Amino acid sequence: MQWNTSADFAPLVLFFGGQQKRKIVRTLRDAAEVLMVDWPFEDGEEYVVAVKACADAITGQGGMNELRELLLSAAKEAGIAVLSVIPDSRSTTPHMAA
Repeated sequence: MQWNTSADFAPLVLFFGGQQKRKIVRTLRDAAEVLMVDWPFEDGEEYVVAVKACADAITGQGGMNELRELLLSAAKEAGIAVLSVIPDSRSTTPHMAA
């Protein structure tokens, strides 16, 4: 699996804390970094599932779409606001999740 390619990962912007810190997740490396370095806590069920999906993607045993969806679930569980822009063949539509 290539760490720094974004072809299979629709970008996400995660907003952390009161300092308006934000992280853009475009690649597998970005996802791993946000989960291991930036995540506010490590005890959520959805968080643990997302970390496992990330490890699976790294080893080629899991897909990027699944990782992306699990990252969104973990963000929702943690109360992290997410901006998701999903490319469409006709337009780009922003989606907000909290």
